[in-house]
Amino acid sequence: QAKECNGIKAPIDTSKPNPNEVEFDNLYLDMNGIIHPCTHPEDKPAPKNEDEMMVAIFEYIDRIFNIVRPRRLLYMAIDGVAPRAKMNQQRSRRFRASKEGMEAAEEKQKIRQEILAKGGILPPEEVKERFDSNCITPGTEFMDNLAKCLRYYIADRLNSDPGWKNLTVILSDASAPGEGEHKIMDYIRRQRAQPNHDPNTHHCLCGADADLIMLGLATHEPNFTIIREEFKPNKPKPCALCNQMGHEVKDCQGLPREKQGKHDQFADSLPFAEQEFIFIRLCVLREYLERELTMASLPFTFDFERSVDDWVFMCFFVGNDFLPHLPSLEIREGAIDRLVNIYKNVVHKTGGYLTESGFVNLQRVQMIMLAVGEVEDSIFKKRKDDDDNFKRRQKEKRKRMKRDQPSFIPGGQFSPQALGNRSSPQAISNPRQAAFEMRMHDRQNSTTSSSPNTSLTSDGSPSLAGGIKRKAEDSDSEPEPEDNIRLWETGWKQRYYKNKFDVDASDEKFRRKVVQSYVEGLCWVLRYYYQGCASWNWYYPFHYAPFASDFEGIADMPSDFEKGSKPFKPLEQLMGVFPAASGNFLPPTWRKLMTDPESSIIDFYPEDFAIDLNGKKYAWQGVALLPFVDERRLRAALEEVYPDLTPEESRRNSLGGDVLFVGKHHPLCDFIVEQYKTKNTEPVDMPPELCHGIQGKLTLNENAVLPDQTVESPVPMLRDLAQNSAVSISFKDPQFDEDFVFKAIVLPGAKKPAPVLKPGDWEKTNNDGRPWRPQLGFNRDRKPVHLDQSAFRTLGHTMPRERGMPGMYANAVPLGTYGSPYTRPLLSGQQQIPKLLSNLRPQESWRGPTPLFQQTPQRTAGAAPLLAWNRMLQSQNQYQPSQYQGLGGPMSYPQRPEDRMDRGRQV
Repeated sequence: QAKECNGIKAPIDTSKPNPNEVEFDNLYLDMNGIIHPCTHPEDKPAPKNEDEMMVAIFEYIDRIFNIVRPRRLLYMAIDGVAPRAKMNQQRSRRFRASKEGMEAAEEKQKIRQEILAKGGILPPEEVKERFDSNCITPGTEFMDNLAKCLRYYIADRLNSDPGWKNLTVILSDASAPGEGEHKIMDYIRRQRAQPNHDPNTHHCLCGADADLIMLGLATHEPNFTIIREEFKPNKPKPCALCNQMGHEVKDCQGLPREKQGKHDQFADSLPFAEQEFIFIRLCVLREYLERELTMASLPFTFDFERSVDDWVFMCFFVGNDFLPHLPSLEIREGAIDRLVNIYKNVVHKTGGYLTESGFVNLQRVQMIMLAVGEVEDSIFKKRKDDDDNFKRRQKEKRKRMKRDQPSFIPGGQFSPQALGNRSSPQAISNPRQAAFEMRMHDRQNSTTSSSPNTSLTSDGSPSLAGGIKRKAEDSDSEPEPEDNIRLWETGWKQRYYKNKFDVDASDEKFRRKVVQSYVEGLCWVLRYYYQGCASWNWYYPFHYAPFASDFEGIADMPSDFEKGSKPFKPLEQLMGVFPAASGNFLPPTWRKLMTDPESSIIDFYPEDFAIDLNGKKYAWQGVALLPFVDERRLRAALEEVYPDLTPEESRRNSLGGDVLFVGKHHPLCDFIVEQYKTKNTEPVDMPPELCHGIQGKLTLNENAVLPDQTVESPVPMLRDLAQNSAVSISFKDPQFDEDFVFKAIVLPGAKKPAPVLKPGDWEKTNNDGRPWRPQLGFNRDRKPVHLDQSAFRTLGHTMPRERGMPGMYANAVPLGTYGSPYTRPLLSGQQQIPKLLSNLRPQESWRGPTPLFQQTPQRTAGAAPLLAWNRMLQSQNQYQPSQYQGLGGPMSYPQRPEDRMDRGRQV
């Protein structure tokens, strides 16, 4: 992280070796995973305006760049227009977000009025326009402005940051069609097919989606790492009404805010912790999969790469962005393990693998699915038993807690404190008032308990109107959503098709239609992951999936898709995924089609819609029953309003492409500048020898960033780039025939990373009895820093007592205090010991002392010989730079406790 001094952040020199002891070649950013937390964060105050949002996005990218430090390529991909199969999920998410946002606002206002009516204290309502996250969709003004801001950001970093000096940067903004992660995968696939591609390129992909793991495995690249935010559940959030911590809106009582800190200095501050990141090393996951999937005595040659592809394919059955998961396969019930076990049992009969380079062998898949179908009935019954057992345990737990709960717990300054708290007790203030409040509280409790048939009015006085019915939340059992399917009872298939599809289960023709659509979906998704988008128009036309036992006779089903399909235009996609409440992002006449009762497509935009919990507990887990958009009807309605578009709206409605940026030190810079000088309008081949083997076509860009031309800042708080030396040009990936098949193989010349897992025969082959030492981080040869016993004794003296430093010296008098006999007067030029060791802490002691050349020189002339612990530290420092060079690389990066956040933690 950047160090801050007097309010000014000192930038990190990212040209120095990576502190994680690994060098990455390419960094890919799935930008939507960055845009959302920066524009509407959950754990800190939201940005006040769009400019602050852009700066937050810049800082987030800098943070990732400081950790990864790519040496060849930075690829930023924003979600463009998605395939129709994905648009259905986007539509569901945006309609839900709009509905939940309005419901939350209404509920908040209702509770606010109730609290104020009872005399509660709430801060005044903040008049602030709610940020509609639906604007993070291609075609909106927000996304257009974001693209401009990112072009400025890239030019600024190429001009000023030494770590960007030789970097190639590709920006694929929202005008380029395709999901961000799939644009990245398409780039990797096409570069892998080139003769100049380095098979040992180390890729790093930033994003939190689980499908990135599958996509990374699908590349078959040996060095592929994912960096993502570390997920920390149950982060505290302030109440949206009173801004206090510890409760939600529905539990708010409008109580006065308690004093925070001695001078109330923490009153309006949220508990903020800097986001930490983790690395997911897919080469380690591949080792686990190799142990899991290796099978002996196969009737065909075992190929680990093909078995990985089959594993990725089977994971689609438990859920993906394009298909609903099968009713019998829940990931939390171990569905992946179940599928792997069935796969290993059946694969001996299949005669081969299920997939090959993204194409499915349906005859073999049918054998797997029918094997799952045989155990479907037992899966549903076990699910019911597990659910009943869980409810029973929860009910017993509630009873036990209710029984063991004390009748009265004092609060405030007399509240119970946890044992072992060594902090000094606070002085008691106004004990008479506190004692009076306790007596009144106890008297009120005894009154209400002695007369159970009386109820309290709104002002707290007893009411003689008789008892009130106990609320559901006070009862031992929680209200359960009605389940009409009852999958655990006989006849579940008939009930499922009748309730979900409104057809009789005996309608074989309809069931086969559902299965065929699902099989098409499986083939489409696998092709999408391995070859690119097979069809922009295909989608699964049902809200629910069939049963595994219905997959009979699928071997003969066609799995080809129409060729030459085109994606929607950005504004057309907005019409397909937006609810009417987000119509303000559309042109006025287009917006009217969403709200006018006479509109021919008004049925696409219901104000309210049902959510089927489908056996789940929470609404967000349910299925939004929205009507599917008919593409032909939508296009026919839009033909009438297309002439109303302004030139600016027409520009935003057009499809764009990728833009490549380089700085003046990059070998490709002069080549690009020459293209602009000659005004060559024809696409030219990119020389791979000038750009780390990257190939593609370059075309002049209308809004190019050019050397010696000022780059205007789209953010008022940031300066213009008056002395720009960066240059940009349109870039297009290498093109292939429509029937070309990208091979899902490890490329020739690729080196397999050193194994990380403990060998299975370690105990047998380990003759000298050495214990297995797990690998920490990327570097197997990393040596842990060692401290002598004298250093630990010194730490035991100097560390604060409340840190709980164990050991024989833990309770000794600290050095240099109370005239301790262990101290001697300091001589001239000699520093005090606690200051010398101030940055050595137990949990960070492996980092080692600061290298000698980074310490302040100490004059020893005329002084007495150094104390024993000083000599020990000096002797350590003399060999520290050479022995622990791996900690900071050849440049010997400083290792201080505050550098801790600079390291992504490895998993």
